[in-house]
Amino acid sequence: MPKLRVHNFPMSLDGYAAGPNQSVDNPLGEGGTRLHDWVFETRAGRAMMGEDGGEEGVDSDFIAAGDVNIGATLMGRNMFGPIRGDWGDGTWTGWWGPNPPYHHDTFVLTHHPRESIEMEGGTTFHFVTDGLEAGLERAFAAANGHDVRLGGGVATVRAALRAGLVDELHVPIVPVFLGAGESLFDGMAGAMEAYECVELVSSPRVIHTRFTRR
Repeated sequence: MPKLRVHNFPMSLDGYAAGPNQSVDNPLGEGGTRLHDWVFETRAGRAMMGEDGGEEGVDSDFIAAGDVNIGATLMGRNMFGPIRGDWGDGTWTGWWGPNPPYHHDTFVLTHHPRESIEMEGGTTFHFVTDGLEAGLERAFAAANGHDVRLGGGVATVRAALRAGLVDELHVPIVPVFLGAGESLFDGMAGAMEAYECVELVSSPRVIHTRFTRR
């Protein structure tokens, strides 16, 4: 049965999965890029950017696993961009340039309608205005029997966990302190009772925790 999966969703030692004050200059909030520095040391992470080299090992293996059997992606509007309210002149097409790394149908949760945007490399962004579960229904239909990746941001992942919709959750714990930002698990103890840790491994850079729904 197809699953809803969250992969490579890093968190700081003090529990933040994004820094404060997201903007064009700070797409992951202030200091948030530090949560992802380890990715660009790996072979799989560099391959995503079309680059050679990088280290093999557990970190690279987890990055690569996040793409296996994924047929569609669902994300919140904050992950798609810093724009709030209506879409303005419509020129914003995401953080990733003309060829985003998804290469399949990608659904963006929003309160503001927008026509789908077809990008290079097979990515098409669709905008869903009728909520998380409607977005999931569309994503699973587009995935055609494959799994769906829940890309974030933090509020979207929290909402899906609270509703018990996530089947698999991979959180790399990065040894940095952000001090402020968006907490992944604050107030989520009740929701996380539905999940168990099935894998806990470490590299010199990251502690990988993987949870599945009981």
